[in-house]
Amino acid sequence: MEFVTLPGTDVELSRIALGTWAIGGWMWGGSDEQESIKTIHAALDKGVTTLDTAPVYGFGRSEEIVGKAVKQYPDKDKIRISTKVALDWTGEGKVFRNSTPERIQKEVEDSLRRLGVDVIDVYFIHWPDTKTPFEDTAATMCKLKEQGKIRAVAVSNYSPSQMDAFGAACSLQACQPPYNLFERAIDEDILPYCKDKGIVLVTYGALCRGLLSGKMRKDREFQGDDLRKADPKFQEPRYSQYLAAVDKLKTLARERCGKDILPFAVRWVLDRTGGVALWGGRRPDQMDPIPDILGWSIDTQTMAEVDRILDETITDPVGPEFMAPPERA
Repeated sequence: MEFVTLPGTDVELSRIALGTWAIGGWMWGGSDEQESIKTIHAALDKGVTTLDTAPVYGFGRSEEIVGKAVKQYPDKDKIRISTKVALDWTGEGKVFRNSTPERIQKEVEDSLRRLGVDVIDVYFIHWPDTKTPFEDTAATMCKLKEQGKIRAVAVSNYSPSQMDAFGAACSLQACQPPYNLFERAIDEDILPYCKDKGIVLVTYGALCRGLLSGKMRKDREFQGDDLRKADPKFQEPRYSQYLAAVDKLKTLARERCGKDILPFAVRWVLDRTGGVALWGGRRPDQMDPIPDILGWSIDTQTMAEVDRILDETITDPVGPEFMAPPERA
């Protein structure tokens, strides 16, 4: 496995991290607990040491499952857990942003209890809450670090200006934006900002909700509360454009790198960021490609060919903006 250490800390993260949004019934429509634990253990057996979760995934359920999986794993000392804070929800399950000090102080205790740990390795503000001063949010996070409840302070989905405001009160060790072959807005601002500031990128969505898994078909139907029902990429005419791009990328990955599209897509993220790529899954067998991502890199000519394929194939690109939760009322 490849690793990166967060600046100013002793927190070492595996560069492939298991994201558990699909565990606990949030993103793809439910997941069996034992199957989820087996999936987490399969990732750990492949060398992954970093598990990324959040209270909002299943409204606490994902954290509970992660906690059980860690407790049952024989080599638990190597595991690093990142979780998030500052999304609130109503009794009806409506989610909204809330990074008030009171919310953070309550949530960290809830997360520690659900995870069954004394300290959280990396603690992310899940989404920026513009109704709470960033300095107040940052000061609260710094206090948690001073109290030994968290080891590293991080933010997710923040812009550079928001990170500047946050950083005025508390230094940041990591940032978690969306990033994949199809969603590349951070190339313009967040990626160079984090590299300049020494903030480690822990990006999510490496497979773009499964589009880059190589398994998507045009006749695929999404059921229940599957997030992809609301994703513009999975609606025509865009869906056909993205599938056509995947077909061309499959050929490129095989001819240039001798790889399938899935490891190629994750390696692309690792090579571009120098950081961590979050990997999601619901079944143990979905962890099988992990070793094929490691120990190689994509050359500059192939990177340029990727850009050409996307420019040629996708005439109406769209980002992940649909995923953003609302601000507080």
